[in-house]
Amino acid sequence: MTATPGRTDARATATSAPPSPKAPAPPPAAQAAGRAADSLRAALLILACIAIATIAGHAAGASPKLILAAALVLSTVCCWAVGVLPEPTTTLLFFLCAVVFHIAPPTVVFSGFSSAAWWLMFGGAVTGVALRNTGLALRLADRIFHQRANRYTQVIATVAATSVGLAFLMPSTTGRVLLLMPIVLALADRLGFGPQSNGRIGMVLTVAAASYMPPATILPANIPNSVLLGAASSLYGINLSYGSYLLLHFPVLGLLKTLVLVWLVCKLFPENGPMPPQQPADHAAMSRQERLLAVILILAVAGFATDAWHGISPAWISLTACIICLLPGVGLVSSKALTEQVHLVPLLYVAGFLGLGAVVESTGLGTAISSALLHWLPLAPGHTLGNVGALSAMGAALGLVSTLPALPAVLTPLAKDLATATGLPLETVLMLQVPVFSTVFLPYQSPPIMIAMQLGGVGLRHGTRLCLALAVITVLVLLPLDYLWWRALGWLH
Repeated sequence: MTATPGRTDARATATSAPPSPKAPAPPPAAQAAGRAADSLRAALLILACIAIATIAGHAAGASPKLILAAALVLSTVCCWAVGVLPEPTTTLLFFLCAVVFHIAPPTVVFSGFSSAAWWLMFGGAVTGVALRNTGLALRLADRIFHQRANRYTQVIATVAATSVGLAFLMPSTTGRVLLLMPIVLALADRLGFGPQSNGRIGMVLTVAAASYMPPATILPANIPNSVLLGAASSLYGINLSYGSYLLLHFPVLGLLKTLVLVWLVCKLFPENGPMPPQQPADHAAMSRQERLLAVILILAVAGFATDAWHGISPAWISLTACIICLLPGVGLVSSKALTEQVHLVPLLYVAGFLGLGAVVESTGLGTAISSALLHWLPLAPGHTLGNVGALSAMGAALGLVSTLPALPAVLTPLAKDLATATGLPLETVLMLQVPVFSTVFLPYQSPPIMIAMQLGGVGLRHGTRLCLALAVITVLVLLPLDYLWWRALGWLH
């Protein structure tokens, strides 16, 4: 593309950006988040959780070990939800306490690091580095956005479609956000959308929402469904199929929700000014590295799509692509790039979620919680609509007190007892988690959404407006349609 005077060229801006884009300067509240007072607040929250677990445990006649496990799980979930400690600090504290107090064996506590979900995330992170460093990401952006920025609606639709489409290539939501955000911000600058303008806010929030919500319906695309994949396999021996998962969830909660998202962003953050004309793209020949990476990605996607036929988990396909990118002589990701650009925090997060679920299961805490829920929830075999509604409401309530990536780790150990109480097949009960963790009521429930908003300089108020509005439409319109779709496919009777 040729730069126009007075306007920033998207290719030049994105190329000059560092591989890991820096967030804008944090507001005063964020700067104060590192104060010593936060440690005191965290200690008080943990003490309150211990007190609640102790009182409830004694009232229920639970054993001391079960009470200790409940205190640890409740404290960890509350610290993740409230954010009094950074997520990696909370996760490491969970690992330490679980091992030191002998709540579960180390093989259980650290089982997340050996799970398919963890290696799926790791492989996706390395693939994302390769996409950025080879320039293939920028080439794809030129192809996608050229001549598709003539109207604001077209811009938002293209950003949304790109965010969702990239989920078929990159299993890491954070990786997709880190890849797309500098490209989208450069495009916003070129279109004249300055900071705090509706156009810029709309584009950033489209990346944030479309990178997490619709991809929840694509099996190896984000943390919650990866956790569900690993937990279903390790706890019940159920291997979720890529094709059946996609068919069940994507038409309504993926495709239709994307269309609703585009419409909603254009309504909440309208931009009616004229769009500047686009310059013709300069299509240079693909480099050897770009061609090689394109072949690797095509083969990986083909492997993801045919896992029901060959039986190889998407995690190991992702890891294979990762190893090829790291091979000397291939030259797609160097050791230095691996060290500097593969982010540790999301990987710790995944291991913590999976370890939490394993502790809930191994200590018997899951059985105790399920017994209490089964006593309280109006569940009965033969009442399909009521059962689905009750399970969805329970999941939504748990999702508000914890982040959504943790939800499968909490709910999956309860699935067998819930299936017995409702008369629904176990796999159906597992799949019912997807409509819950794909619905975001508040931005804090999804760490990738918060990361995208921070990178794009968009405040919490704007993100909350979009999430709440989309959640209302989802509950009132999309979930009833999804229920009918499940019945049409024979998953519900």
